[in-house]
Amino acid sequence: MKGWQKTTKVLTYLITLLITLNLVACGDKALTQEVSSSTKREKTHLSQKITEVSPPPVIQELREILEVYQPQVAIASPQPDQVLQDDTVKVSFQVKDLPIFVDPKLGMGPHLEVILDNQPYTMVYDISQPLVLSDLTPGTHTLRVFAARPWHESFKNQGAYAQTTFHVFTKTDENNPSSTQPLLTYSRPTGTYGAEPILLDFYLTNAPLHLVAKENPQDEIADWRIRCTINGESFVIDRWEPIYLKGFNPGKNWIKLEFIDEKGNLVKNVFNSTVRAIAYEAKGQDTMSQITNGQLKTADVRGIVEQNYTAKIPEPEATPAEDSLPSPEEEKNAEERGENAEERGESMSTPRPSA
Repeated sequence: MKGWQKTTKVLTYLITLLITLNLVACGDKALTQEVSSSTKREKTHLSQKITEVSPPPVIQELREILEVYQPQVAIASPQPDQVLQDDTVKVSFQVKDLPIFVDPKLGMGPHLEVILDNQPYTMVYDISQPLVLSDLTPGTHTLRVFAARPWHESFKNQGAYAQTTFHVFTKTDENNPSSTQPLLTYSRPTGTYGAEPILLDFYLTNAPLHLVAKENPQDEIADWRIRCTINGESFVIDRWEPIYLKGFNPGKNWIKLEFIDEKGNLVKNVFNSTVRAIAYEAKGQDTMSQITNGQLKTADVRGIVEQNYTAKIPEPEATPAEDSLPSPEEEKNAEERGENAEERGESMSTPRPSA
């Protein structure tokens, strides 16, 4: 028994050592980790009005179809630290292990979400053509991009995110995040919504998981958190996964996300505090609203996750066509022919023998 306990202690020590060495070896790389979100989550009151709930059932089913992908995203141009002599830039992307497309009828599909500095993102459904950004202000700019599911949940596996910093005419101090400090990228919510729950999603880089951070005594951010404030009410998030929320006010709402340390202080880095305003009006009839409120079923929208999917339409039962039925006159003539045959001793069903 003592030998078994000793072996267990040694194994525990080795696992902890490997985790720590892995973290140190990563240096200033952007650490990302796909975290499985619970699909059957109990209602949790995060504030007086805001409640966390499970994702809509259709989204839960569609998410499983995309679990086979581990997208790898890269920015081909502009190059890191490149100085451009123009206020227009053509951004080119490279994507592996994820089909990028949009369903023409539903207007949704797997895509890239591209963020210039800290502006609301632009969705890209076609990477064969560059994304053109024009009228850029002189100075330093940062591009961030990540792969996203059709309903805007970001992929969080290693390689699903890329960023680059470039300069228009000259270098300046703004829009230049530190490569060694944790970085928060605000994703959702944004824009207009016609149904609840509403997705809260963000991206983290240089932010190791809590377990790894606590095991590394050299980590300055031993226990990071994301503070979310919605319409003045705040709550803290300690996990990195998509969260679905109810309790928004009709009309305008505002959301603020902040990357904080274990003491509740903002971790200083560009973009680590972001505020967005959204609009919410119930009974929306856009595709996303109909998915959320259950008007559209999985079979109706499967084409947003499978590019060549064709819905199977059940064939109706065969019924005789109206024009194939005999008319009253035809029925009368048939009856007369039958009576005449009987008078002659003939059978309508038995052919006459040949002579």
